[in-house]
Amino acid sequence: QVQLVESGGGSVQAGGSLRLSCTASGKLFRIDTMGWYRRAPGNQRELVASIAAAGVTNYADSVKGRFTLSRDNAKNTLYLQMNSLKPEDTDVYSCGAAIIGPTIGVYWGQGTQVTVSS
Repeated sequence: QVQLVESGGGSVQAGGSLRLSCTASGKLFRIDTMGWYRRAPGNQRELVASIAAAGVTNYADSVKGRFTLSRDNAKNTLYLQMNSLKPEDTDVYSCGAAIIGPTIGVYWGQGTQVTVSS
C-alpha cells in the first residue's frame, strides 16, 4: 500500500512563507511525476506545480516567481517553498504522484490547509 503524507500547512499573513512537504511510503519501485494541486473555483483540482523524475518543473502562472518546487528522490519527498503568499493562495493543497510499484497508479495525499490573511 502506497501512502502520501503531507505536512507544513498553516496560517500566515500576506507576504509570508510556508514550506510544504509530501513523503511517499510503502511498496514502490519508482516515483515518476509529483505535484501539488489545489481546488479551483468550481471545486476542480488545479495544478500548482509539478516536477518530473528528471527534475523538469512546471508552474501555474499564478505562482511563478513565488513558489519553488523540489524533490529529494532518495527520501521520496516533494517540497513546495511558498514565498510572498497572497490571500488568494488560501486553499487545501494536495500532493499527487505517479508511482510505479507492484501496481502503477496515481496516488493522492489527504491535503493540508494553507490560509493567508490580509
